[in-house]
Amino acid sequence: MADTTQPEAASTNPVPPPNATIDPSFYTWTTLFKSLIGNATNEEIKSYRQQRDLLHEESDCKRCEENKDWLFQHSPIITFLRTQIRDLGGENADINSKNVRCRRCTTDQTGGFDSNYGILICANETRRRKVLEDTMAHEMIHAYDHVRFKVDRWNMKHQACTEIRASVLSGECRFGREVLGRKQWKITQQLQECVRRRATLSLMNRPEIKDDVHAAKIVNEVWESCFNDTRPFDEIYK
Repeated sequence: MADTTQPEAASTNPVPPPNATIDPSFYTWTTLFKSLIGNATNEEIKSYRQQRDLLHEESDCKRCEENKDWLFQHSPIITFLRTQIRDLGGENADINSKNVRCRRCTTDQTGGFDSNYGILICANETRRRKVLEDTMAHEMIHAYDHVRFKVDRWNMKHQACTEIRASVLSGECRFGREVLGRKQWKITQQLQECVRRRATLSLMNRPEIKDDVHAAKIVNEVWESCFNDTRPFDEIYK
């Protein structure tokens, strides 16, 4: 396997700013309908989602906590990854309900991992249990890489590699989610295209990356070895 490492937590702001207030003027059927038919502006869509997330923050986090606990008990991929991480690093490396935290996020992401903090789950972006499972698996692959391989948060090849592996192994790039959830209709090489796209986008969030061309170049440099490295699985699980 090529060198890989765990990225520090993605740029998130899980706690609402002190002056966050609910303004229901954007959270209306009119704005929703305009969004559905494609007539809403980007600002209207953003404001609608912000107000929706504020209004439903408590119920979103409660649902996330319940689904998270259920997954730790019943999800084959989550229980397997937890065991693999713990076996590598002992109790100090255990991923559990205490260090997987559900919060409302204000950035466009579903979760993040930090070696000191643990795993952040964006409750307002993971309302469906299956999406939460994919997100937890993705971040737990990062946690596994952090424990298993030498960490260098400043090495962009390392970052690209762990992003490739997380997208391949978590299930977030399976055909059904790509077509139904993201409207990506490519039939041949669908998995590869999804992994490349998501790894490139993740890399672009880092200040060390100049642009999408720079990110894609780094992803391509580590692609072959990282895409084909399925540890801790024998093969691609999903």
